[in-house]
Amino acid sequence: MRNFHKSLTILLAISMLTLASTGVNAAEPTVITLTQTGCQFTEPEGEDHGFKTAGAADCKAINTRSGDKRLAQAKTITLKPGPYIFRVTNKNVPYQLGFYLRGAGVGRLTLPKVSGGGLVKGKSRDYHITLKAGDYYYSCPLNPTPDYSLKVTN
Repeated sequence: MRNFHKSLTILLAISMLTLASTGVNAAEPTVITLTQTGCQFTEPEGEDHGFKTAGAADCKAINTRSGDKRLAQAKTITLKPGPYIFRVTNKNVPYQLGFYLRGAGVGRLTLPKVSGGGLVKGKSRDYHITLKAGDYYYSCPLNPTPDYSLKVTN
């Protein structure tokens, strides 16, 4: 009986090791931090331009004047496929903001997307998504920003 328990203990230990080595461990999401100020995200533009805005109409006018030039100089975020959390902060914009990440071009129909609103002044909100390879845009329709680029490559 003693040998039986010893054999059973060894068998259980081997089974546990086998399960542990073949188990699928979900990758922890990577956090990407983005900050919204009036009419822009600061990270891709490299600075806060200090735009004063009381609403979407102000941003539309500002971006009509300077959006194309700023977007041409903006940095593209490049990531690997996988799970991400986009942590977006409303820094001093006096109205509610949102976030919209979607595929670019035909990718808008085939790639994952995430969106949401309710981002009040001084607060942050997390947007969870598992990205696949492709080209994406991100923006805020409530604080109209340019469509910033994001690339996901293997």
